[in-house]
Amino acid sequence: MTTLHIGLVGTGFLARTRARCYARVHGVDARIHAVASGDADNARRFAAEHDIEHAVASADELFARDDIQLVDLCVPNHLHRPFAIAATRAGKHVVCTKPMAAYVGQDLDDRTAAAQQDRRTMYRVAVDDARAMVNAAAAADVLLMYGENWVYAPPIVRAAGLLAKSPGPLLEMRGWEAHSGSHSPFSKRWEHSGGGALLRLGAHPIGAMLALKRQEGATLVSVTAEVSDLTARTDLDASNTQVVTDWGDVENWGCAILHFSDGARGVAHGSDALLGGMESQLVLATSDAHLKCSLSPHDMLRSYAADASTFGDAYIMEKAGGSTGWNTPLPDEDWSSGHQAMCQAFVEAAAGNERATSDGALGLDVTRAVYAAYISAATGRRIALDDLDARG
Repeated sequence: MTTLHIGLVGTGFLARTRARCYARVHGVDARIHAVASGDADNARRFAAEHDIEHAVASADELFARDDIQLVDLCVPNHLHRPFAIAATRAGKHVVCTKPMAAYVGQDLDDRTAAAQQDRRTMYRVAVDDARAMVNAAAAADVLLMYGENWVYAPPIVRAAGLLAKSPGPLLEMRGWEAHSGSHSPFSKRWEHSGGGALLRLGAHPIGAMLALKRQEGATLVSVTAEVSDLTARTDLDASNTQVVTDWGDVENWGCAILHFSDGARGVAHGSDALLGGMESQLVLATSDAHLKCSLSPHDMLRSYAADASTFGDAYIMEKAGGSTGWNTPLPDEDWSSGHQAMCQAFVEAAAGNERATSDGALGLDVTRAVYAAYISAATGRRIALDDLDARG
């Protein structure tokens, strides 16, 4: 059995998800061999919690280790390019979380002004970062994999298999991820996140749609979009608001229409204004079929509780908000969201040096789509990607 040592950079929520998933990988002797954090104490605690042999105090120290073959970057967006390039130059395969690249004011002396930057400049800088990552991996002859879990979610994988058998082309796609909003202050500032709901949430259906149309040989040619802060109103206060407010300089709602080379359309929507738990849905319409993919919620298990104390502090699902009444407790969220299968696929790709479905090229295309959407939202026009790329 092939042995693969993984180096994990980061110790936050996403890193914990990855640790659970890598621990369940099969067919390859894959294990997290070292974890890195800028806070050495955090690294040591994380290593002890997840039975990881080595804890190091910097990403560079991890990249320099000869006993690491795959690096998984669970770090803030502004670190994606420098860390990915450093890791590839050290000869490591790289997994980079979503979004692969983002505009966070990296070309400005004062990054707090990032949200005021011209959207075309945002596109150029973010896409340049993504291309640099792809090119660095190619030059080092290592894999760059894009951490888009939707591509590996069981209902979407099954739908893709059915579509491959169907003679009818995929005509329309509608996908969304929505919940009641992030409470992290970093998600509310452009200089930290690189955008709002369209980037954080809408990038998931965008990635899935691009992957599905890639299967048919079609490419994205143009984007139309709108964004908004739906809670920027004077009639909202603590008495009538349960969703997150105070969104700083990013949007909490975004919708992009994707125009493909074969005439198909995709509508991707991200929102921080939806109560009742996380909704992650993708609807596919072909000329001879109709498929509905439910990542969350799904009704493999339904529960009813008359009182909030019935199930104690049991986890129901992300952003559920409570356990009373009818609910849909997710039996295995890592599995149903696609994270488990994604980690399995990335390990297999690294062990066999094969291409993963969600690769750096897909991450680059998602970056192009999202920032073209921001240009469209700012200008009120359909944005052709070839025109953007030609202008540099």
